[in-house]
Amino acid sequence: MKDEIASKKLSRRQILKAGAVGAALPLFSILTRPANAAEFTYKFATGQDPSHPVNKRAQEAIDRIRNATNGRMEIKLFPANQLGSDTDLMSQIRNGGVEFFNQANTVLSTLVPAAGIVNTGFAFQDYAAVWKAMDGQLGAHVRAQIEKVGLLTMSKPWDNGFRQITTSTKAIRSAADVKGLKLRVPAAPMLTSLFSALGASPTPINFNEVYSSLQTKLVEGQENPLAIISTARLYEVQKFCTLSNHVWDAYWILGNRRAFDKLPKDIQEIVRRELDQAATDERADIASFSGMARNDLAGKGLQIVDADKDSFKQALAQANFYKDMRARFGEEAWKLLESSVGTLG
Repeated sequence: MKDEIASKKLSRRQILKAGAVGAALPLFSILTRPANAAEFTYKFATGQDPSHPVNKRAQEAIDRIRNATNGRMEIKLFPANQLGSDTDLMSQIRNGGVEFFNQANTVLSTLVPAAGIVNTGFAFQDYAAVWKAMDGQLGAHVRAQIEKVGLLTMSKPWDNGFRQITTSTKAIRSAADVKGLKLRVPAAPMLTSLFSALGASPTPINFNEVYSSLQTKLVEGQENPLAIISTARLYEVQKFCTLSNHVWDAYWILGNRRAFDKLPKDIQEIVRRELDQAATDERADIASFSGMARNDLAGKGLQIVDADKDSFKQALAQANFYKDMRARFGEEAWKLLESSVGTLG
């Protein structure tokens, strides 16, 4: 009986001792990485709704990257400003809080002013002119300016589309209708300059606050590509949509240089290749979507209006807008733009 009691005490002491030893072990000796865990796990942030082609094509590229690297690289997609506003994410991509970020050129120009030349008002007539410029010398010029601030452009530019005006108070048909209009714009100098030159009252608001700002009548209208107007359901809080094509805008997939440099060369090549393919696919999506969007948005209650674009161009020329833009961006960049779109102003 005594031996049985002693044995029980010994077992208890052994258990307590083993527990103490286990508690003293460092965490990494207990939690080991699964054999199939990725070597590199990065974040990819966007501001667009999950249904937007940007996120569809980004996820496809992410899947292809994982497969092509045999699981060595895992990228997690965070759409719809889940990780912060565009302004927040601009800081995060620079400090490494996120490794990849999809940013509209209009907003990127707050950090890289030279990139704003892409958003010159009424510069591009159609997509033939857009891709001639952006896949040519003008695009190379803008990418070089972006990389001067320490960011990487991970692919050729994606398509944000031509921007259109929506309002809740009145239809916009000519430049005269814009005067005094309280219009939401992103925190983008080029759009502020454009609508100021037209006599409007541009109001910078982050995109994650646009719907509520329109709903509460903080602003009368906003301007965005048709894909954004549709996927963000802005037709629920607006009455009119003017097809103005006043600015074409790019999306840039930005990369944190330090994070990208940590990747082996073979993985770097895979990432760039698949994001380039995604850019081609996304461009086709936006072109197709824009072709159907007029009828789609009209069916959802928006009154569609065709803009008198000549009146806008004349108003901008009279306000010395193009002369000012030429001085802002310099002769070299301006010549690159005009080589694709013709003489402006």
